[in-house]
Amino acid sequence: MASGTGSGSSETRSYGRRASLLSIGVGITGVITYLFFAIASHELSPHQYGQVVVLWSAVFVVVSVLQRPVEQLLSRTVSERLATGQPIGHTVRVAATIQLGVAIGFDVLALALRGPIEDGLLDGNETLYWIGVGAVTAYGASYFARGFLAGSHRLTLYAALIIAESVSRTAFPLAVALGIASGQDAVALGIVTAPTLSLIVVPFAFLRRGAARAPAGEATAAVPEAGSEFTLAHGGGFAAAVFLIMLSEQTFLNAGPLIVNATSGAAAAGFIFNILMIARAPLQLFQAVSTSLLPHLTRLRSHGQDEDFRDSVRVTIRAIAAFAGLVGLAMLIAGPELMQIAFGDKFDYERVDLLIVTAGMGLYLAGATLNQAAL
Repeated sequence: MASGTGSGSSETRSYGRRASLLSIGVGITGVITYLFFAIASHELSPHQYGQVVVLWSAVFVVVSVLQRPVEQLLSRTVSERLATGQPIGHTVRVAATIQLGVAIGFDVLALALRGPIEDGLLDGNETLYWIGVGAVTAYGASYFARGFLAGSHRLTLYAALIIAESVSRTAFPLAVALGIASGQDAVALGIVTAPTLSLIVVPFAFLRRGAARAPAGEATAAVPEAGSEFTLAHGGGFAAAVFLIMLSEQTFLNAGPLIVNATSGAAAAGFIFNILMIARAPLQLFQAVSTSLLPHLTRLRSHGQDEDFRDSVRVTIRAIAAFAGLVGLAMLIAGPELMQIAFGDKFDYERVDLLIVTAGMGLYLAGATLNQAAL
């Protein structure tokens, strides 16, 4: 019993260190991503900025709903198999099969619905349509890599991947601001280029394949039970559960700008998107926690350390409550002024609206934590 408790405490401390280190990388990513929208908001007209926001929102609804399930599947199953000393090759192949099927299915559907997407969602802009299709496909590879890196606890490479992505994306509106490029299309190209260039870090993961083993000191003698072989049906069932979670989350995060674009136009969608950045920015930071949390909880569960499992969830939710309280205080004191500094004075922001979104942000992050525990 004492040994198990000590192991759990050691794993919890390790989780805290991993989450803290990754938080630095994700924090950098969040700041750079904020610059993408801040620069674009200043350089483009409200209508042009709104169209970029609509494209971004549509891409991330699709990416999160279709691609993140495989990321979560890899993160959980790779971590579990490393913790119990089982090979991961079959798991990766099953996840790759699911990912390939999702990518092909999306591309076929996107081509079949090109007219409604291009004309109804993107105001007939052909360039934005192809950027969107290319971005969703590229993010499929990016999220597959993220899941593998998270599950095998290579969080330094994970941080390098997302930093490379955000830097690549923000380079495009920066080029417009410096006069090197011009126009809406130049800004939007960053959305498809970012996930493509971020994959330059992936070869480094396979140069050190020997690192994908259970950490020293952990039990690795577990023998798989009969019938426990990871199959396409098992992987598909898990991915389907994550699909429903992601669909619900994206309704909260991205449905607003898309609905407003359909009813009130692109400029109003840009305004709503700016307000929802109060939720998006913390979500960027929370990715560091959730990326570490799922493999951490999986490992604790594999070793039967249920009390440490519950403690990790409780500590995370308490930290979220404290953080949401601080953000709410900032919005109460200077919320409208901070929003205009960040995104320009083209829009006016109501304090009560900002406080409502802040409360929603706190509830969302708590819900996301519980989702990771359930998975």
